Amino acid sequence: MKMVGSQKHRAEEEAQETCAPRFQRKTLTAPAPFADETSCQCRAPHEKLTIAQARLGTPVDRPVRVYADGIFDLFHSGHARALMQAKTLFPNSYLLVGVCSDDLTHKFKGFTVMNETERYEALRHCRYVDEVIRDAPWTLTPEFLEKHKIDFVAHDDIPYSSAGSDDVYKHIKEAGMFVPTQRTEGISTSDIITRIVRDYDVYARRNLQRGYTAKELNVSFINEKKYRFQNQVDKMKEKVKNVEEKSKEFVNKVEEKSHDLIQKWEEKSREFIGNFLELFGPDGALLSITYEPTPGTTSNTESSCSLFPRGEMSRSDSEYSA
Repeated sequence: MKMVGSQKHRAEEEAQETCAPRFQRKTLTAPAPFADETSCQCRAPHEKLTIAQARLGTPVDRPVRVYADGIFDLFHSGHARALMQAKTLFPNSYLLVGVCSDDLTHKFKGFTVMNETERYEALRHCRYVDEVIRDAPWTLTPEFLEKHKIDFVAHDDIPYSSAGSDDVYKHIKEAGMFVPTQRTEGISTSDIITRIVRDYDVYARRNLQRGYTAKELNVSFINEKKYRFQNQVDKMKEKVKNVEEKSKEFVNKVEEKSHDLIQKWEEKSREFIGNFLELFGPDGALLSITYEPTPGTTSNTESSCSLFPRGEMSRSDSEYSA
């Protein structure tokens, strides 16, 4: 009996060891591994969880395995926020992200800007992703869920009609494995493509200016010449604008200098006038020096007046005046 118990315990330990991936996830220091490179063939008991149990942090011996899938073309903040929500749904979770291949995406949804390799790599470098599953299925099968030991599937709650189904996640919702996330308003791959298409001429001119050829941009000969001419016109406008701004700066500097010079001239003028009045004014210092008599003597004015009585002049003066 003891031997049976010890063998069972040893078997469980071996199963848990085989469940642990050889490629350890190094958060923020290395990209997430691909599922087919982890060599994880999980044989450990994988009990079915309810959402309530997962939110309580159970089971304690393993993380809750959450799966999110998508195309992730032109990976943007809306994608990242959805994955952040999926990663933080439960206290202890392991996020697997499935990315559909080019063939599958072009068949069911349409052409992408980024190819599948670029989209895989974009997901590997998102901080919330623990593992990336390449060539993910369009519709999740029980075999796929069992193979990757998926506990829950995270996606926004809007019914996703595709591949002849009104909602490809309907069977996941009915099984109690679906956990909804919220979409980010104002940002989507379609919105980004719409902006580029709407302002096509702007971006075509931009890339021509940066060295791309008309052939690479699929631009006709006439449009290429038109875009290059518009770029030249824009350059001339920019030069004129720069000249105007520099002219304004020069005029402003001249006005400032002129104002300073006028202010300094007014100050010097007031100082000069003040000094002049102090020297030559009615009470000026020069006049007081000229007419101030020496102590003990009479002034020239007084001596000249004493030579002639009041009202009389000398003969020579009277003759001269006659």
